[in-house]
Amino acid sequence: MSTSAVLAPTILPRHIAIIMDGNNRYGKANDLGKGQGHVAGKDALDPIVEYCVDAGIEVLTVFAFSSENWQRPASEVALLMQLLASTIHEQIPRMYEYRIRLRFIGDRSQLSADLQALMADAEAKTADFDAMTLVIAISYGGQWDIANAAKQLAQQVESGQLRADDINKEMLGEYVQLADEPAVDMLVRTGGEYRISNFLLWQSAYAELFFTQTLWPNFAADELATMVTEFAQRQRRFGKTSEQIVIEQDKP
Repeated sequence: MSTSAVLAPTILPRHIAIIMDGNNRYGKANDLGKGQGHVAGKDALDPIVEYCVDAGIEVLTVFAFSSENWQRPASEVALLMQLLASTIHEQIPRMYEYRIRLRFIGDRSQLSADLQALMADAEAKTADFDAMTLVIAISYGGQWDIANAAKQLAQQVESGQLRADDINKEMLGEYVQLADEPAVDMLVRTGGEYRISNFLLWQSAYAELFFTQTLWPNFAADELATMVTEFAQRQRRFGKTSEQIVIEQDKP
């Protein structure tokens, strides 16, 4: 594993989330066949994962297929499903090599039985690895996530297990995806767009946002390392004043 891109900032994000955007534009710009930009994008993930392991990032979550992506042409959706399956097959040996836990979030009910089984098998095989957690969001949407959490709480109210007045943000937060992982500290979007596209809305409430013009297949570990260094230089206030943060940092 190369460590040439690893910098040593004083503060690391515990959880990085990436919207991997720009595959189709990369394919068009490079005169690739239809859908081949997604193939190129699949290969861009490995060095990013390796950088995060080297740097000491606890969780990396990548947006592979959104709940809105089901609206794309059927041929493109089919290709994306094939690439997701091949990515999982390819990643399992790498997860063993680097001791990375592999997880998936999203509405699995819309996925094929074969893909669901492959995902469950990968999660089971890597469940005890602790070098880092790689999360792949498939058929995922932040609004679906929050609605799903609310539905679970509503069912408990309906059954008498819970009172509506007992529900607060902490309780709701226990039912969203990745509730057992650190909140997203740093959210990156490649491809030049300036929106978060319904990705990890709850989990990214206080995330530092980073946008780059670089298309995902061209996104390299060096660029992510530069962002991580900038992250360490930002003051995260979480609603407090700068003066309060300075006082807290000066406390022994």
